[in-house]
Order: sequence, then C-alpha cells, then structure tokens
Amino acid sequence: MKLRPRTFRTRLLLIFTAAVVTAVGLVDWLVTRATRQAFERVEGQNVNASVAQFRREFERRGKDVVRAIDSLAASDTVLNVAIAPDTSSFYGEASALASANRLDLLELVASDGTIVSSAEWPARFGYKEDWLTAATDWKARGAFLRREELPDGPTLALVAVAAVNAGDRKLFVTGGERLDRDFLSSLVLPEGMRALLYRNLPDSSAPPLLGPTNAFSGVSPLDRIIGQIRRHPEEITQTVGSGPASEILHAIPLTGPRNDLLGALLIGSSRREMVAVESVLLRTGLVVAGAGMLVGIVLAWWATARVTRPVRALAQTAQKVAAGNWGVTVKVASRDEIGQLARAFNRMTRELVAQRERLVQAERVAAWRELARRLAHELRNPLFPLQLTVENMRRAHEMDDGHQFEEVFRESTGTLLAELTNLKQIIARFSDFAKMPAPEIHVIDLNSVVRDTLKLFEPQLAQARIQCRTTLDPQLARIQADAEQMTRALRNLILNAIDAMPEGGALTITTAARNDGARLVVSDTGQGLTPEECERLFTPYYTTKKHGTGLGLAIVQSVVSDHKGRISVESQPGKGTSFQIDLG
Repeated sequence: MKLRPRTFRTRLLLIFTAAVVTAVGLVDWLVTRATRQAFERVEGQNVNASVAQFRREFERRGKDVVRAIDSLAASDTVLNVAIAPDTSSFYGEASALASANRLDLLELVASDGTIVSSAEWPARFGYKEDWLTAATDWKARGAFLRREELPDGPTLALVAVAAVNAGDRKLFVTGGERLDRDFLSSLVLPEGMRALLYRNLPDSSAPPLLGPTNAFSGVSPLDRIIGQIRRHPEEITQTVGSGPASEILHAIPLTGPRNDLLGALLIGSSRREMVAVESVLLRTGLVVAGAGMLVGIVLAWWATARVTRPVRALAQTAQKVAAGNWGVTVKVASRDEIGQLARAFNRMTRELVAQRERLVQAERVAAWRELARRLAHELRNPLFPLQLTVENMRRAHEMDDGHQFEEVFRESTGTLLAELTNLKQIIARFSDFAKMPAPEIHVIDLNSVVRDTLKLFEPQLAQARIQCRTTLDPQLARIQADAEQMTRALRNLILNAIDAMPEGGALTITTAARNDGARLVVSDTGQGLTPEECERLFTPYYTTKKHGTGLGLAIVQSVVSDHKGRISVESQPGKGTSFQIDLG
C-alpha cells in the first residue's frame, strides 16, 4: 500500500498533537495526583494528631475525675456521711462537694444503692442506683463513659466510682464530667478541621450531634457514617459530601463498660482548599494543552516534508522483504536518523539472508542427528537379544547333540521372530510419523468416531482392568475433519492412557459443543505427570515410558495442528492426566 503524503501528514499531525496533549495531560495528572496525595497526607496527619489529642484529653480528664473522686472518698466529710446512722441531714452535701471539686456530676450512694445526696438531680434523694451494688473492682476500672439521667434529659458523662468502707458500713462516691460542647471546645484543631460529638441517646430531646458552637447544621450528610458506626462500632474514615463542600470524616466509637455504643467523636477535615487547587490545575492544563496542539500542528507540517519521502521508500522496500526478497536494499540518501535507519535496514536484510542459510543448515544437521540418535537407541534394544540368540544357537549346534539343538532352535527362533516384530513396529512408527499426509477434510460425526474407536479397544481395556466412561454431547454438530486421522489421534491418546494405568483405573472420554466447533477430552486416573514433563510431552521422540518411541503424542499434535485445532494437557503426579482438543 502506498503512503500518500497528505495522509501521512495527517497521521503525524495527530501523533504530534496526541503526544503533546498526552504529555501535558500526564504532567497535569501527576501534579494533581501529587497535590492530592500531599493534601491527603497532611489531612491524615492532622486527623491523627487530632485523634491523639482527643485520646490524651480524654485520658487526662479521666485521671482528673478519678483523682477527684478518690480525694472525696478519702475526705472527712464523706467519711462522716458513711458512718452516720441517719443520712437524711446530708441531702445537699453532694452539691457543695461537686462545686468544690469542679465536678459536673456527683452522687453519694449507700451500700444498698439508695441515693443519699445528688448534685445533678437533688430530687432523686432516696432513689436506687442498683448498678453500683454489683461486685466490681471500681478502683481498677478507673474512669469510664456512662449515660447519666438529668432533670432536662439524659446526657453522656465520663465518671468514676470509689467505695468508702467505715466499719460495717459502705458508701459509694460516683461522679464525673459531662461530654458536651465544653469538652469539644478544649480541643485545638488546625484550620479547616472540626470536631463533632455524636451522643447515642435515642430518648433525649437534645440534638444527637454537638459541635463546638451552639449552631450546627448539615447533619444529613453525616447520617450514613453515623448509621454505619451504630451498626459496627469501630473506627472508620469516609468522605462525605461532594465538590468544595466535601470533607473527610474520621469516626471514633465511644463505648460503655459493656461495650455498648454510647456515642462517637467525628473529626472532619474540609477538602475545599484541595478542590480549589485541583480546579486551578485543570484550567492550567487545558490552556497548556491548547497551546500544545498548535505546536503539534507546526511540528507535524515540518516533519512530513522531511520524513515522508524516505519513509515511503523504506516502506516499499520492507514490502519486498515481506514478500520473500530478503536481498533487496534501500538507497541511503542522508546521514541523519532516517539515513541511519536505512543503513540499519540494509544491514538487517544481509544478516537475515546469512542467518537463514545458517539456520537451515543447522536445523538440517540437528534433525538428522536427532533421528540417528533415536533410531540407534530404538534399534539397539532388540539387536542385543538377537545377537545373544544367534550365539546360543551356534554354541548349541557345535557342542551338543541334535535333540538339544532342536529345543534351543525352537526357543531361539521364537525370540528372533518376537524381536523382529518389535523392529517392524519401530520402523512402522517412524514411517508413519514421516509420512503424515495432509488431511482429507469431510463432514464427520465426532461422536461416531469415538464410539467406533472404543469398540477396537474393548478387549484391551477389559484385560487391563480399565473402566471406560463416555459423555458424548447429543447436540454436537458435525465438523469438518479427516475421520481417519482423528481416529489415529484418538487411538494414540487411548493407548497413552492405558500405558499410564498399569494397575487399572478409569478412562473418560467427553465431547462437547463449542462456539464454532467441538471439544474432545480424554482423561485417565493414571500416574500423572510433572509440569516439566507436560511442557515436553508433545516433543517428537520424547517419552516418559521405558519402552516407546516418543512419537504417539507428537502424531496427535500434528493431526490437531493440521486441522487448525489446539491441544492442551492438564496433569498432576498421582492424580491422572487430561488431554483437551479444541477443533474449529
């Protein structure tokens, strides 16, 4: 095909333009990706720092609560309450103690769980706090999250418990701090980040999600992540929203003593700045890509005038080489890259001619050597017993009487005939492989070929204790093939399977319809093959048997190849072998 300059110029124009645009797009994509990764890395660091800050603040406040409660438990005031026979006079004691120790919540509870005094809800005097009477090592537990009931509704609090023993009397001191906006305000966050507190208080009239300020909007985008953490209380990170309003949220579940979900801390990082930078990069990339297209047009126009003519000559010469004229050369008219290409092309054609001659000679010598080696190997085995038999006959004739010679003669002639038969079989196999005529294609029924071939092997299979199973597709359409050669290939596969099962086994033959042809599968339960043996299995003269020419499977492959088909093998040592033939 001739290359027209205008067509080639158009192609170069497209190539140059595509190259410039691709390069600009790739650079823009790399810069955008690097920018996004840098932002995400900084966001990740900020989120991790904020999470660590929350954990430290949570732990610090927990220690403060424990320290305050332990201090109260050791105070004389609480000890007086514990030993007093009548505690009704201490009704308002908890409020004064909570204010003095900067605690939001504080209750003094008798050993039977009756509230003696409550700072957060004084009216609960006399109510029961049964959870405190459970056998628990409160000192070892430390501070923990708990749902606390208040006059204006339930809240989430960080509490601790201390037990005061005064003789046979016991008093529980429980109190702590509320987790609310004041707690969130104590967290110092970088620009563009916010902390939210979700409180899992279904029966509370207060909003479930608290921000650092009284005003908070936009709960709906967070519903998904809150629902997910309620179903699976574990730390998760997700992106909510889209465009400039999107943000990355990291959720930390807050659980109680029984691992029940009481709330979650949500730390959000806005992606507004990253989206703005990506938008600037995109606009810059489009401008640069437009300029690149103009540069590509100019470069393509200049390049076509310089490259078209020598490239056309080189293409015409290459077509001659492809047609078989390996000795043709192209005229070298310049010293630039095109000229170097022409000289390299001429050198290539000369080397191809020389290599073809050397390759033909080497293949011819290698083929004759391999054939001579295999013939020598196969013929040497029967020649040795032939020689011994003749020598035995000669000795018997020279040293013994006629009666014994007759007996040796009969045995020896039997051996001679058996080995001569073996020689004939070897020569016949080599002759069959050498002939391999071209297939005579006709419309055949593959299922019928399988049935007719198996009938020939029924006695041999029964003698070898091999059970034969067939699964022939009744919907299999007729195919274009040489029935005789397909029978020959199937015979070799069956013989190969019989040799692989010396102790008996199962032979399975399956046919199935394919998109535009048929599939034949022959499987056995024999000794199997290693992966190395499977790779060399179809090599002529290669065999894994003690006796064999190594031509059976090579003949099968040749038949399948002549039919434009494909053969493959699957096998594992000890698990049998399966040959699959696909015919178009």
